[in-house]
Amino acid sequence: TSATKAMLFDGSGGLLDKVSVPHEQIYPQPGWVEHDAEKIYQNTVQSAKALLEKNRGSEKELLCLSITNQRETIVVFDRQTGKPLHNAIVWQCRRGSEICAALVDAGKNKIVQQKTGLPIDPYFSASKLKWLVDNYPEIRNKLIAGDALIGTIETYLIYRLTKGTTFASDQTNACRTLLYDIKNLRWDEALCDIFDIPIEVLPEVRESSAQFGETNIEDALMSPIPICGVMGDSQAALFAQRCYDVGAAKVTFGTGSSVLLNIGADMIHSDNGIVTTIAWVHEGEPSYAFEGIMNFTGATIAWLQNQMEIIADAAETENLARSVADNGGVYLVSAFVGLSAPYWEPNVKGAILGLTPHSTKAHIVRSALEAIAYRIRDVLSLMAQDAEVEMQYIHADGGAVANRFLMQFVADMLGIIVRASSLPELSALGAVFSGMLGMGVVQTIAALQQLPMESVDFTPKMDHELVDKYYLGWQAAVQQVLYQPKQG
Repeated sequence: TSATKAMLFDGSGGLLDKVSVPHEQIYPQPGWVEHDAEKIYQNTVQSAKALLEKNRGSEKELLCLSITNQRETIVVFDRQTGKPLHNAIVWQCRRGSEICAALVDAGKNKIVQQKTGLPIDPYFSASKLKWLVDNYPEIRNKLIAGDALIGTIETYLIYRLTKGTTFASDQTNACRTLLYDIKNLRWDEALCDIFDIPIEVLPEVRESSAQFGETNIEDALMSPIPICGVMGDSQAALFAQRCYDVGAAKVTFGTGSSVLLNIGADMIHSDNGIVTTIAWVHEGEPSYAFEGIMNFTGATIAWLQNQMEIIADAAETENLARSVADNGGVYLVSAFVGLSAPYWEPNVKGAILGLTPHSTKAHIVRSALEAIAYRIRDVLSLMAQDAEVEMQYIHADGGAVANRFLMQFVADMLGIIVRASSLPELSALGAVFSGMLGMGVVQTIAALQQLPMESVDFTPKMDHELVDKYYLGWQAAVQQVLYQPKQG
C-alpha cells in the first residue's frame, strides 16, 4: 500500500536481498484515497532492476517472478496500452459509501453476502468501480465497448509485465471484489448487474500456483521468466505461516491489519460481522478462511508521525509506550476511515478519549498501539466462536512484529501465544511458496511445512483482571464513537 518491494528468495524460502521504492498516498478529499497506478508499475520495474543490479550473476538462476499485492485496490486501464484511465482507488477509500448504503437499503446485502462471503461495504472493490462508471462516462463507454479492462493491482501489473498477453487474476484477489462467487469459483452475472459492471471486462481467474505468462521486466532480463505464484497479501501471509490446518490463524500488521483463520473446505457464514473469504485454491479444491479486517492500524502510527508530528519515526513508539506505567485511561479509536470488522460502520470518525491534564504524548502513542491489539481481540474472539475452534497461539507478521511492546500487549489481550515471524515480509514469502509449488520445486502443500521458519514467542503475562479492565475501557470508547451525532 505504501511502497513497492522487490525481494530475492532462495530455494528454501530464505530472503537474500530486497529493494523498496515508496509511492505517494493521494487524498483528493477526506475519506478518499488514491494511488498513481502508472507510478506503481514504474516502481515495480525500478525496484526489480535495482535488485537485479545488486545481485548480478543471479539472473541465470531465476526460476520465476511471484507477485503479492494490496487486494481491494482497483484499476481501470486501456486494453491497447495498459495505461490506467484513472488513479487506482485504494482499499482504504470510502467514496463508495453512499452507493453501498443505497444497495443495502434496496435489500441487496443478503445475496451479495451469500455469494461472496462479504458485506456490501466501500472497503471492497465493486462500489469503487461503480463510482468510476457513474462519474466518468468516458470510462463507462470504454468498458462497455471492451476497450478498457478492470483489475486489482496484480492483474494490472501482470498485464503490463506481459505486454498485454495475460489478463488474469487469482482467486485470492478476485474474491475481494464483491463480484466473485466464492462457492462456484466464478465471476457472477447477478453481482455484476447489482454494481453495473460489464462481466466481459473482468480477468480470467487462475489458481495462485498457476502460470500467468512470461516477462523480461522491461528488458531487465536477457530471457523472459514465468510469472508464477500470485496471491493477495493477507492470504499469502496465511500461506507462508503454514496455516494449512483448520483452526490455524495469523495476523498481518501493515497499513491495515488482517486476521485470518483457516476454516477448511466448507464455506461457513458468520452472523457477527466476520467475513468469509477464499484462503487459496489448489488443484480445484478451495480452502476458506474467516477474516477480520482492520483498515487503519499501522496507518495510525504513520498519522502520529506525518500529520500530528508527535513522533519522528515509528521505531520510537515502543520506548514511548514503555515510558508510562499504563495508558492513563486514554483510548484512541482509529476510525479514520470508518470502523471495519466487526462493526462495519463506514461513516464514524476517529477519536482520542479519556484525556486529562495528566495525559502526555506517551499516553497517546501507547493508546495507538493498544488500539491495534484491542481490534484484533474484537475480531478473533468472534471468529473462534463462529468456527467453534479453540486457539493456543496465533502467528504474526508484518513490520510491527519488531515492536515488542505491541506483541506482548497483543498476547496479553488475546490470552494466547503470539508467534512473531522473524521475517516481516511473509506476504512475499507466501507468493514465493505458491510459485515454488507451481514450478514443481515442491510437489505438495504439505512439503512446505518442512522448510525452515524462525519466530519469537510472546506468552501472556498480564493479570486477567487488568486485561478485562483495559478491554472494557476500549469497548466503552468504541461505543462513544459509534454513537457520535450524525454529521449533516
